[in-house]
Amino acid sequence: MRKEYSSLDQFLRAWNAADRKQVILDELLTRGVILEALEDTVGRDLDPFDLICHIVFDQPPLTRQERVAAVRKRDVFTKYGEPARQVLEALLDKYADAGIMPIEKAAVLQVQPFREMGTPTELIGHFGDKAAYTKALRDLEEELYRVESAAA
Repeated sequence: MRKEYSSLDQFLRAWNAADRKQVILDELLTRGVILEALEDTVGRDLDPFDLICHIVFDQPPLTRQERVAAVRKRDVFTKYGEPARQVLEALLDKYADAGIMPIEKAAVLQVQPFREMGTPTELIGHFGDKAAYTKALRDLEEELYRVESAAA
């Protein structure tokens, strides 16, 4: 890992730039990094990002719930209308429960609680269009993985 990412900032840039975090996790697996073994050592309520940052870069790990609380505390959804904020809040809840992989898939909008909020097309429409929804999701991920001590 240290050969691939010499600093936390470099890893953070790669993590945030990835369209899907699974791509980076798959790459790590091919290099012999077994996340399940790390989870057993450090803790199961952690995001893969926190496992990596803790073990490789000696960062204090945050639980998914702590990451969600930090995003909510920063109140980053004010630029969106109420329906879009509700979708983002539900995405945060889904992340807290299941991690990043489910919210990166469009199919997440077809399960509860999203089904009660509208069809996937209606939910995406709250953001304007699919590109705006995708950008809002990327912004949400960047907020989730913000590392306060990392230089931009």
